[in-house]
Amino acid sequence: MALERTIAYLLLGGNLGDIKANFGLAIQLLTKRVGQLVSVSALYETAAWGKTDQPAFLNQAIALETSLSALEVLECALSIESELGRIRKEKWGERLIDIDLILFGTEVIHIPGKLQVPHPHMQDRNFVLTPLAEIAGEVIHPVIGENISKLAENTSDKLPVKRL
Repeated sequence: MALERTIAYLLLGGNLGDIKANFGLAIQLLTKRVGQLVSVSALYETAAWGKTDQPAFLNQAIALETSLSALEVLECALSIESELGRIRKEKWGERLIDIDLILFGTEVIHIPGKLQVPHPHMQDRNFVLTPLAEIAGEVIHPVIGENISKLAENTSDKLPVKRL
């Protein structure tokens, strides 16, 4: 019996160190541990969100086809963050690497304190929507019922996101 495969959409972020190299390593490790790389967005630069007295962030969206569960994908992402030197000091603070699970197929998952998919704030953040729309513009948000491109057009977040 073949395992069911799902497309997991993740967002990479970082504003410390060699961000591009960290993203490259993260993608290599995610491909090795999570599944086949389906697509990768361009790199985008955004001013820090939430805690603004820090360097700008780079972000990149990726899609992986996986037979893992959403929780297993999250655990792999957290493990890779740790391997690449991520230390969680403060919410929205500076970081070498951040790997967020944004969407997991059409699933809606809420495991309190552990995992919420779709990401609960994705529709409010240009730095998520802009790279995600590049690779998944027609994908429908399973709770809101709008596609990612439409959410990107209509978001209330006015923070500019610049494609590099």
